[in-house]
Amino acid sequence: MGYGAYETTGDILDTANSGSTLSNDAVVDPVKYLRSFNYGRVSTLPDGTTLREFTLVADDRQTKEITPGVQYNVWTFNGTVPGPTLRATEGDLMRIIFINNGTMAHNIHTHGIHKAEMDGVFETVNPGGRFVYEFYAEHFGVYPYHCHVQPLESHISHGLHGVYIVDPKTPRPPADEMVMIMNGFDTDFDTENNFYAVNSIPFYYMHHPIEIEKGKLVRIYLVNMLEFDQINSFHLHGNLYNLYPTGTSLVPNELTDMVTMSQGERAILEFTYNYTGVYMFHAHKTEFAEKGWTGLFNVKDSSENDIKTATASFGEK
Repeated sequence: MGYGAYETTGDILDTANSGSTLSNDAVVDPVKYLRSFNYGRVSTLPDGTTLREFTLVADDRQTKEITPGVQYNVWTFNGTVPGPTLRATEGDLMRIIFINNGTMAHNIHTHGIHKAEMDGVFETVNPGGRFVYEFYAEHFGVYPYHCHVQPLESHISHGLHGVYIVDPKTPRPPADEMVMIMNGFDTDFDTENNFYAVNSIPFYYMHHPIEIEKGKLVRIYLVNMLEFDQINSFHLHGNLYNLYPTGTSLVPNELTDMVTMSQGERAILEFTYNYTGVYMFHAHKTEFAEKGWTGLFNVKDSSENDIKTATASFGEK
């Protein structure tokens, strides 16, 4: 891509930064995942409550490509890392049918408000087993979900994590919405990450810039699921964004171009670009950026008819 030099060192990193296309066994399709939301199988209960049913299947037997030429034993929800983005409206009843197709015990812990027996900590689901989690989407916000079986860092770092979004009853303003999960991979198992990324594939959004429309509101649901490193960050070039920590407020906390997050933290970022061009976003820790956690936004004028911003939704809103 003709967006200037961005150099790294080392054979693996040079391969990751080569711009090669991913194979069919890649751990995720970063383009599809970015704007995909799963609203579940929707029905209405006798009392008028909206019921949303989801099925999450864990599997720890898969070896997939995490960057061109690098295969890794990923542990997945529904076959990808990250797992699907679950979405509901405040007050909906969530029913998550969890099936363990792996070789070891797994479960699902969802951040947020729910009863103790639905917390996904004390119960484990053995291989071949299943468990049904049921709880109300009680407060709007952005919540991670992940396996909570010990050793916790192993289950999360191998890929058993995803995002759960609860929308307020009065919807937020229309926007080009995206999900970005900051994560990484320890491929030599020394408790230090070899690769960093948003949505699992190092450098992918550098070689395939995210297209957005000039003057249109962009909303990013940002979650830090990185293991082995205590903090992560998101820096935006050429702009500032409104920051909503945890997404539990309709009023932004601050206007900034840089946020630092510890493990499990999340936020909503909202911004609009008023000038066309190519703008970088990345972790503001050089090591993370040089090992894959960097990308580009390609801001186009609305008159350009090839802007790719389609959202993939599954189930009913």
